[in-house]
Amino acid sequence: QVQLVESGGGLVQPGGSLRLSCAASGILFSISDMAWYRQAPGKERELVAGISSGGSTNYADSVKGRFTISRDNAKNTADLQMNSLKPEDTAVYYCNLRARITMTTAPNSYWGRGTQVTVSS
Repeated sequence: QVQLVESGGGLVQPGGSLRLSCAASGILFSISDMAWYRQAPGKERELVAGISSGGSTNYADSVKGRFTISRDNAKNTADLQMNSLKPEDTAVYYCNLRARITMTTAPNSYWGRGTQVTVSS
């Protein structure tokens, strides 16, 4: 029943900005961590930015100072503001969350469909 809806991907020139949004629905109990991952062709999927239920954040070294992750717990959304984009940021970006469907079950991991971000002149 858990669904993630992503938006905001597209084509942008180097130095430009994009804002990705992820909206989660169908959560029966609670959401713990939310994160954005990315995967470029021929490369491993990597964590770009994560945010805990308490608001603690972490970023990949390659995006520190340029990307900002945020969340709205009331709306069950997580955004990724991407500034000063570089060609090497080109990848498919995936929203991920860990959620409990009941109070007594362990959290499971859920993935969005992915959205393409292309940075090119």
